[in-house]
Parts: sequence; structure tokens; C-alpha cells
Amino acid sequence: MKTSFEIAGYFPGVIGRITTLHAVYYKEHWGLNQSFEAQVGTEVSSFISHFDEKKDGLWNAVSGDQFAGCVAITADRDHPDDARLRWYIVDPRYQGQGIGRTLIIKAIDFSKAAGYKRIYLWTFEGLHQAQSIYEQNGFRMAEVRDVEQWGGMIREQMFELFLKS
Repeated sequence: MKTSFEIAGYFPGVIGRITTLHAVYYKEHWGLNQSFEAQVGTEVSSFISHFDEKKDGLWNAVSGDQFAGCVAITADRDHPDDARLRWYIVDPRYQGQGIGRTLIIKAIDFSKAAGYKRIYLWTFEGLHQAQSIYEQNGFRMAEVRDVEQWGGMIREQMFELFLKS
């Protein structure tokens, strides 16, 4: 059954909602430990604290009082033409309903309007649904590296999308 949802920006409690969804999903499906949750919570908190509406974007999918997913665009302070796509996730209960695609399109449209020339993101191998959505929207894998973090070895992947001016 398709669920109706709306896209919201910041709302009180969203830092906790984003952190919780990531922590629970990635522990259950990928075995990531508490250092992952701590990193997400710290970085989302910093993002919200320093949010610049001209350079940063946050989109949250909600269905009633249920948090269904999110994505953010963060300015790359070292490379002003680049935006980083972060914290992209859709709760498994809501996957397959177009929420993920809607969130990615919001992020891309914002990045174009903000004048960014490139969007990049870091993810890791095995997240096939997300990778498919990235590729359907023009992202291409640009880098792969193996790193030890969050309780194990992870094969990180960097995807990028060059935006037309």
C-alpha cells in the first residue's frame, strides 16, 4: 500500500530522528557499531547549528508523525563549487514508494539553484537501491577505497554528479 508523505525542512527533534534512523538501520543491516551513531549525531548536529539556507539544504520525508527518510546538501567549505549529499536514507517500511527519488531530485534541484557545479557523496559497497537511484539521476562512481571504521572494514565509494550551468 502506498503511503502519502510530505517533504519538510527542519523541525524540532529532526537531529534525533535522522540519527536514530541511521543508527538502527545500519546496525541491523550492516552491523555498524556505536561509533557510527555517534558520528552521524555529531555531524548532523553541527550541520543544523551552522545551517546556511543559501548553501545548505535539508529535506525530510514524513508521513503523519512518522519519519520516513531524509537527505541533506552541505556546502563544501574548502571547495565552494562543490556540494556534498549526505544522510540519504529511507526507512525500509517506506521504500519502493518514490520517497528516495523525490529526496534526491530535491537535493539536485537545490544544488543547481544554489550554483554548485558538482555534487558528491560517500557511501559504501552493497547499498544497491541507493546506488541505483544515484546512477539513474546521473551520478557516476569516481573513487573506491577500503577503510577500517565503525567496527569493521568498509569499501567506501564516492559518487559525483557534474551539474550543467
